[in-house]
Amino acid sequence: MRTIRTRTRHRGAAVVVGVTALGLAAGACAPPADSGGDAPAATAAADVPETPSEPVELHILDVAGNQKLTEPMIDEFVENNPDVISSVTWETGGAPDVTGIVKPQVDSGNLSVDLVLTGNDGLSAGIGQDLWVPVVDDFGDRLSNQENYLEPAAAMQDLAEGYGVVVTYYPSGPLLQYDPAAVDDPPSTPQELLEWAEANPGKFGYARPANSGPGRTFLMGLPYILGDEDPQDPENGWDKTWAYLEDLGQYVDNYPTGTGQVVTNVGDGTWSMIPTTTGWEIEPRTDGRLPNTLEAAAFDDFTWVTDAHYAAIPKGQSADKIAAILLLLQDVLTPEQNAKAYDHGYFYPGPAVEGATIDKAPEESQQVLEEYGRDWYDDLIASEPSTTPLAPDAMVTAFDIWDRKIGAGKYTEE
Repeated sequence: MRTIRTRTRHRGAAVVVGVTALGLAAGACAPPADSGGDAPAATAAADVPETPSEPVELHILDVAGNQKLTEPMIDEFVENNPDVISSVTWETGGAPDVTGIVKPQVDSGNLSVDLVLTGNDGLSAGIGQDLWVPVVDDFGDRLSNQENYLEPAAAMQDLAEGYGVVVTYYPSGPLLQYDPAAVDDPPSTPQELLEWAEANPGKFGYARPANSGPGRTFLMGLPYILGDEDPQDPENGWDKTWAYLEDLGQYVDNYPTGTGQVVTNVGDGTWSMIPTTTGWEIEPRTDGRLPNTLEAAAFDDFTWVTDAHYAAIPKGQSADKIAAILLLLQDVLTPEQNAKAYDHGYFYPGPAVEGATIDKAPEESQQVLEEYGRDWYDDLIASEPSTTPLAPDAMVTAFDIWDRKIGAGKYTEE
């Protein structure tokens, strides 16, 4: 049974409780606490006031691990604007949970989730089920700070089709992380990586892409490095990638079904080298899951496959809550607030807007990144090209092909 962690914020006070999926299902059918169950849904932008008629309580569902990045921003907004938001509660889950949690609430007209923080996967699933308010199309004039997006973040925003708002961004990868005690000279090309894996069978690995950010970033980045015919078409344009991964797979013993196990495998010495992303390379060293003796490397010629987190509003939301959320998101996209996304490197760099520089980040973030960051990451981010991930339907196709051609027999499907 899935356990969900819920945190309540009342301008500085925090209470942490655990709820089970059964309890969640019951809560999903309950009306919002401050609506009385009969608050009218906003049907047009004209229905939504500039500020709510009274302070609202917000319940946020995070299915992207975004809470650690945006919670400090949201807490500060609530602290400074008690006339807009009185309190915030949090609920966490995985991207596959989005439709199961939100769709029954939208269909019944009884929302308990007011705002969803999600990656492209959960956002796309919700678009397919018609779950989201077209927030940018309807209220773009009230989200003027979107004009300050970094160029790659703006490209990620385009993927949202107006249904989500990018709140954090990072270039992602693919990069390599390795143990210098076992890897004298890190590979700089896929061919060198293949040769190293052949010479060190069972010492390189990655997680099933459908269950792992670094795994799918590696998968989506290879077509650019290898020069495939169409890096956006895994079915007809990835001949070199699929052939390469089959060759590489001869020397991979198993593919975990989550990045956590990859970190464990590196930490205990089972693996000596893995594909990674900026965030997954930095943060596990900051919290002791991985030793700080590990090193990182990039391929000579590669393209960053970017990633972002989005805020989406379920359909049927009240006018007052939409008003509060718009004010909150506008504030989140200021440089001073967005700089909090540096965190401990989890989504490095993290900010989505111009001007959210490291000197604006909390002092703790600055100190952690000074110790655990890589001074060459910023130059690499500036010098190498970037691209958006695969479109949702193409990503599903890529996962399916990988499962059948590469991972079959070496992973346990969840």
